[in-house]
This record gives sequence, C-alpha cells and structure tokens, in this order.
Amino acid sequence: MTVLQIDLETFSSVDLKKSGVYRYVEAPDFEILLFGYAYGDGPVTVIDLTAFEDVPDEVLHDLTNPNVIKTAFNAGFERTCITKQFGIACDPRQWRCTSVHALTLGLPSDLDGVASVLKLDAKKDAKGKALIKYFSVPCKESKANGQRTRNYPYHDPEKWQQYIEYNRQDVIVEREVRRKLERFPVPTHEWQLWALDQEINDRGTRLDRELVQQAISCDEQYEARLLDEARELTGLENPNSLAQVKEWLADRGLETPDGLAKEYIPVLLDAAPDDETRRMLELRQEMSKTSVDKYHAMQRSICSDDRARGLLQFCGANRTWRWAGRLIQVQNLPQNKIEDLALARDILLSGDFDLLEMLFGAPPFVLSQLIRTAFIPSEGSRFIVSDFAAIEARVIAWLADEHWVLDVFKGHGKIYEATAANMFGVPLETIVKGHENYRYRAPGKVAVLACGFQGGPGAMENMDKKKEIDPDDYPRLVKQWRKANPNIVKLWYAAEDAAVTAVREKTTVKLAHGVQYRYEAGMLFADLPSGRSLAYVNPRIKPDPKFNKDGLVFDGMDQVKKKWMSHRTYGGRLVENLVQAIARDCLAESLMRLDNEGYKIVMHVHDEVVLDVPVGTGSVEHVTAVMGKSIKWAPGLPLSAAGFECDFYQKD
Repeated sequence: MTVLQIDLETFSSVDLKKSGVYRYVEAPDFEILLFGYAYGDGPVTVIDLTAFEDVPDEVLHDLTNPNVIKTAFNAGFERTCITKQFGIACDPRQWRCTSVHALTLGLPSDLDGVASVLKLDAKKDAKGKALIKYFSVPCKESKANGQRTRNYPYHDPEKWQQYIEYNRQDVIVEREVRRKLERFPVPTHEWQLWALDQEINDRGTRLDRELVQQAISCDEQYEARLLDEARELTGLENPNSLAQVKEWLADRGLETPDGLAKEYIPVLLDAAPDDETRRMLELRQEMSKTSVDKYHAMQRSICSDDRARGLLQFCGANRTWRWAGRLIQVQNLPQNKIEDLALARDILLSGDFDLLEMLFGAPPFVLSQLIRTAFIPSEGSRFIVSDFAAIEARVIAWLADEHWVLDVFKGHGKIYEATAANMFGVPLETIVKGHENYRYRAPGKVAVLACGFQGGPGAMENMDKKKEIDPDDYPRLVKQWRKANPNIVKLWYAAEDAAVTAVREKTTVKLAHGVQYRYEAGMLFADLPSGRSLAYVNPRIKPDPKFNKDGLVFDGMDQVKKKWMSHRTYGGRLVENLVQAIARDCLAESLMRLDNEGYKIVMHVHDEVVLDVPVGTGSVEHVTAVMGKSIKWAPGLPLSAAGFECDFYQKD
C-alpha cells in the first residue's frame, strides 16, 4: 500500500488552541500556506500555495484514493484543512495518525516530545514556533509594521524560505517517527475505531447558542453586582486586585500570608474580625467561581451551523487509551441536581435573571447546573443517553474470577447492598430503607468505589463524598472489604508479580482471561483480551524502600506536570490500568455496534453514549440491548446498560 506523508502550514485569524480546527477553518481568511508531502521513502516536496503553485494532480487524486494511505501527525488537523481548502471529503478510513500511534505506545502527543524520547537523528526545527507566530498567526498593528494585522511572505522573504524548510523538516521527522513506531503496529480494528472517532468529531453536537449567550450575560450581570457591592463595602477602586484587597484586609487586622486562593478562604472567614471583612471574603469567594468557563469555551468553538466539533481525543489518556475531552472538556461536566431543569432553562433563555436567582439560587450554582443542557439534539430529533451499569466493578470481578460478585451482576445487580451484606454478615434483604441494617449500605458503596484498586483509608475518605462514615472506621472497613473479595486482592499481587517477572526475565507471563505481560524491545506490554496492548516505556526493576521490596518503574508523561518522567507503579495501579482499559474496550465495542445499527453518536462521556436520534426511530430499549450484548473476547463478563430520552443533555 502506498503511503502519502503530509504536513501543512496554515493561516487563520481564529485561535486554533482555544477554538479548535473546525472553527479555525471556518474563518474567512483561512488558507493553507504550505503543503509538504512525500510518497513512501521518496523526496519531500513543499508546495508554496501563496506563490500560486498548484498541488500536483496526482496528489489531489490520491487524497481520495482508497489505495493510498494518507498519514500525518495529528491527522485530524490535516484532514479538516484539506477538506475545507479543496472541497473534498477526506475519508478517515484512508488516513492514519502518527500522533495517535505514539499515544498507543505511551509516548508524548507532540512531535518534538516523541522525536526526543525516540532519540531520532532527525529533529524538529527549533525555529518553528517563531515562524508559526510570524506567518500563521495574526500580528498586532503597529507603526513599525505599517498597521498591518498579518505578515505575508513578501514582508520577510528570508524568514519565508526558513518556513518552507521548516515544513520540509517536519515531513522528514514525522516520517522517521512513523517508521520507528511501525515495529509496534496499531491493530486494524483500532484504526477502524479511530475512523469512527473522527466521524463523531466531524459530526459534532448541536449547542443552544441563545442559552450559551444568556448564561454569559447572566454571569456578567451578577459579577458586576458583586463588584459594585465590593466597591461600596471597601472603597477600593478595583476589588478584583489581589494587592488592593490584601492591603484592605490587613488594615482591618486580617493578615493573608498564604494569599486569597479559594482553599484558604474558609480559614480566613473563621478568622474575620467583623461582619464587613467576612462579607468581603464571601464576595471574593463568589467572584472567583468559574461557572461560565465552559460557556465561554462553547462560544469559542461553536461552528456556523451551531455545532461544536472536535470535542474528543482518541487515546487521550494514553496509559489506558480512554478518550479525553478537548475544548469544552465534556469528560468533566458538572452534574445537574436541581429538580426542574426545564423550568430553570426556560427562565435563563427568557433573560429573567432575577427570577432565576429567586427560584433556584445564586447564578454560579444555577449556571453550573445548566451546562449540560446547552447540548441539544438536531431539529426533529431527541437524545438517547445510555451508560453501562457499574462497568469497572463488573470488569474487575470478571478479571479476578470473584464469582460471588459476578453472580450479583448476573442477578439482582445490587452490588452496594450485596457488598455490605458480605462485609457485615447481615442478610441482603434487610439492607433496605427503613430497616436498621440500611446503615450498612453507605460503607458498602464507598468500599466498592474505593477499594478495588488496592485503595486504603485515604481512598475511602476521598470516596466518602457525603461524609456518612466515621473516619476512624475507614481502616476496619478496608480490611472487611478485602476479606470479602479475596480473589480481587490476589489479582493485585498476581499482576505485580507478572509484570516484574516479565521485565526481570525479559519474557511473557500469563495472568487471566487473555491478559498477559510481555517484555519486548525495551517495552513492557500488557496484552488485553480485545487484541490490543497497553505499553510501559523503558520498564525497569528498582528497590521500593517504602515497602522494602523490588518494584516496577517506567517512563511516561505526567498528566499534571506535563513532563516526561519516571513513574513507580504497583499491583493495584496495574489492575486499575487493566480494568479501565477493558472497560474502554467494552465502550469501543458498543460504539461500533451502535454505529452499525445506524445510530448517530454525537459524543460519549466515560461509560456513557449520547445519540442524536430522529423522532420515530430507535429506542432506549434497543440501545441498552445493544450495549448489554455479550462480547466475544470477554466470555462470562455480564454487561448491562440503562438509558433515557431527553430534549437536552442531562444526567438522569
């Protein structure tokens, strides 16, 4: 199969990072500046479209030729730009993404990072950022540049020549990365899934533009009111100024050595010397609430047809290949808990912000509750929302052969009650509202959520959101849960032993249900029953002084620090990776099946799918039946899904 490597340099007045590629290409001034390409191992050609050079007919033909695989680093960008510029449909099934390939191997998602970790001779041109900023991003008007808002090639021919060479070098580096990664190919079914992911991102989901605007207006009005009150209270010119507020508080006898970050406000409120100081701290607290960040993200990324696109990143969590959110971050939307969402939504749309506050509470709270409802189905359609029931609890029980848990899921499905009955030795039928044994349900639920991946008292505390349990009981409850789930406990130690042995002896060690740890070419792979593998880069065995034993260390991206660094892992974490990866594969199977059934998937969030379904077609029952069907590579794994219909997105 012929491979066509492509890299583009483009211009648009829309901010790519903040608005996404679909809005980026909608800008009237969007254009492809440079089109770099190479066939196979052939020479790299750069077409300068600003100089009226034409992309060769052969290349234009091959952009839609199914016998030519098109490949790029972040291929979604190239596909979308080419589609816009040349008015052709770039079928994702004919494309491959080198960035995604890198992510599947636990590598960084950026070209420079991958080339560095792989120690390639070919390096990305370091001048690139400055050249991109000069030619591909609008510039500020100034006397020196003649009040222009954009730099063209003729403004600096020397820099432009450097940009052409930068584009050429990118094609070379991307090709080298691709060649290096080809040793560990992505399974064909995963490329098919990626193509579906691209179609979902291309389709996007509709937003209620009016609701988004009203939410922003409501917040602006509320913030102006708080600022006015703060000015009147303090006499400060700018109550948003940290320095001014700290000085005002100090004058009233309240020192703030740690600053005014939200985590310190409760302590400062307790120490406030008077009502005025306390009220100012409360105002500061209210003003810092970011309930409209997502509304602003919606406003930035909404396309001309009222749809937001590119919201999901395939393999974004590259330890497990789960999807990550982009732009609006649909993976971490606030839950909605107010009773009458439809009424609150209608009042916000009407612009009666005073009534909204009177009926439902302070705007930051209400607007947060309504974020999900900004997502709406297409005209003449409704959403069908469906998610797996307790998917991770099912997968870990299946992987560990914890048969009593599997029996619960094959039967009544009340895992929290059954776990409580097992932990406390009380009859299951007595753990019902009104009975004294119902008090055991809360610790049973928290234990299920906290303990499966070797979590201890700290994990119990994190999962005890409602603080229904005496913290002194956490250690005892952890022991009781472990005693009730001996096979899951065994799985932690078996996984760690298998991984350590595979690395130490450079071999393959089987675990269970098609899972095995395999050492190959300086990588540790966890082969999964679905036919794909998790990757741990540069694994090695190092003493773990905390537990006085040898432990597994590998290299990877730190998701918080965004740095490539060493990570230590252990049995519970390895099992968590396996369980989340297998749960992800169950979702992937459902996405493919639902697509084959003709359903239009507009987004999916963790273990939940959101379908845009024309009225009179499809049903919740059909969708949940499709999701609950057994999976060939996971015999004996009991799956179940529940769903509902809605006229705007919400949590049931």
